[in-house]
Amino acid sequence: MTLPKVLLKKGEGRMLKNGGLWIFDNEIADISEHIENGALVNVEDFDGYPMGIGFYNAQSKIIVRMMTRNKDQEIDENFLRMRVENAWAYRKKTVDTSSCRLIFGEADFLPGLVVDKFADILVVQSLALGIDRMKEAILNLLKETLENDGISIRGIYERSDAKVRLQEGMDRIKGFLSEPFDTKVEIVENGVRYIVDVADGQKTGFFLDQKYNRLAIQKLCKDADVLDCFTHTGSFALNAGIADAKSALGVDASQLAVDQASANAKLNGLADTVRFQCEDVFELLPRLEAAGKKFDVIILDPPAFTKSRHSVKNAVKGYREINLRAMKLLKDGGFLATCSCSHFMTHELFTQTIGQAAKNVRRRLRQVEYRTQSPDHPILWAADESYYLKFYIFQVCQEP
Repeated sequence: MTLPKVLLKKGEGRMLKNGGLWIFDNEIADISEHIENGALVNVEDFDGYPMGIGFYNAQSKIIVRMMTRNKDQEIDENFLRMRVENAWAYRKKTVDTSSCRLIFGEADFLPGLVVDKFADILVVQSLALGIDRMKEAILNLLKETLENDGISIRGIYERSDAKVRLQEGMDRIKGFLSEPFDTKVEIVENGVRYIVDVADGQKTGFFLDQKYNRLAIQKLCKDADVLDCFTHTGSFALNAGIADAKSALGVDASQLAVDQASANAKLNGLADTVRFQCEDVFELLPRLEAAGKKFDVIILDPPAFTKSRHSVKNAVKGYREINLRAMKLLKDGGFLATCSCSHFMTHELFTQTIGQAAKNVRRRLRQVEYRTQSPDHPILWAADESYYLKFYIFQVCQEP
């Protein structure tokens, strides 16, 4: 099949040439003909050198998202099956697949598509027009691939309700892609039971990317007083609870999240040890400090304080403030787990910000470990957007 051609400007396509999958609208010199948004195109360098095949959308800043570097590759059912089978084979080697991210967009070479598995339910989020047209075929192939491994999928729910779809000229949608089912789905992770609200929870309902970071804090929490800030549905506090923490307090500004977290605590028989309250963390931490409260372990898992380069400076202030406050609330020799889920808050900048906070309150940091997202959210080198989660564990000591 002959595809329309997109020609790069001389010297452009640097991300693509370094191994990435995106081409931006200001990198295009010419197109061979009128191209329908969402259609596949051949991409060529300024001199006609073939760069591969992607899908086109003139309404998006990311005007082409690449599917393959092979100019002769047919983007057909066999191609999509290969992508899906490779994604599943990778997960089986690297993570507990009872609940996991099955497809992570560009990092699985299916740009713009996310599919999460919660027990026997799939939740899909489609964020690009071209991949949206392939969504049904990919989901059928994914179900077939899982069934070949003896895994039956009971239902599929779509959570394509992110604002970014508007930038692709797409409506925000959500709803069943299968026969209806109870959208409160029970999963087990690290020995903790959760009810995941796939219809109304944040994003796809649960943050699977912190799976092994949650596990990492368990060993620190036995007989400890633990504070879990920005707890969402209680995951870090509950991991502390099953690790025999003396007490765990989870805090979140969302009453819905606190209600869900409290229900999860009861589900695990931890309601006497793990409790939750609805509060603004920035207001609570100074109040706890004034009251003389101290904790053995504090976890900071805030939402992304910045979603663009323009707001990084304000984000730095936010991260510095909460880390500074947390360090002051820790007992001498206590442990701080702190993270950023913003791609724009780089590892270097996040590290520098934590160091500034420690200096300001005269604390010494001993790094226990540095972690990123769970392997089912693989980091594709040259696709910087796939590396977003930074997670440190420190022992915090007062200066002698």
